[in-house]
Amino acid sequence: MQVSVISTKGAAKSQLELADATFGKEFNEALIHQVVTAYLAGGRAGTRGQKTRAQVRGGGAKPFRQKGTGRARAGTIRSPLWRGGGKIFAATTQDHSQKINKKMYRVALQSILSELVRQGRLVAVDQLDVEQPKTKALTEKLKSLDARDALIVVDTASDALLLSARNLPKISVVSVDQVDPVRLVAHEKVIATTAALKKLEERLA
Repeated sequence: MQVSVISTKGAAKSQLELADATFGKEFNEALIHQVVTAYLAGGRAGTRGQKTRAQVRGGGAKPFRQKGTGRARAGTIRSPLWRGGGKIFAATTQDHSQKINKKMYRVALQSILSELVRQGRLVAVDQLDVEQPKTKALTEKLKSLDARDALIVVDTASDALLLSARNLPKISVVSVDQVDPVRLVAHEKVIATTAALKKLEERLA
């Protein structure tokens, strides 16, 4: 499969040969949905927590005698029926992670990248960097690429590029090792350098 490589000024320069095994997969919507859902679930902390009547501090002594007071019998002031008592069905820390095989994850990434190529949303550039951390300089390059909402994938992200994109709300910069399915589907376009595409092809081979 061949992808057109364009310059940062928007002009076509050459053709890049990519493996069909990585960038020519069929679109598997069910698998992509499962992988994206599992990835988002894995990011949940699940750290909610409440205390039962056994975990609340105090309540060791019987608040009043069993009979003769006219009140309902009580054995502890930490009963769930009392103010300051424990919860009947206390929420505990939960693990929301879902198991995804490595092969499923790899095929899902290949399917997403292949669909981006078919839709023309994957833009290959020879290089994309800025000399100084200037948001204006990066904005001008992205404007020539007609990219207002884009994920920039580079081989190694420089500090100048990261700082330049920090103030742009719809622009994200990642290295090849940081590419994940959620970021790929979240942006309108994916701008990748030729070196990053080759490295991504090796990673998903």
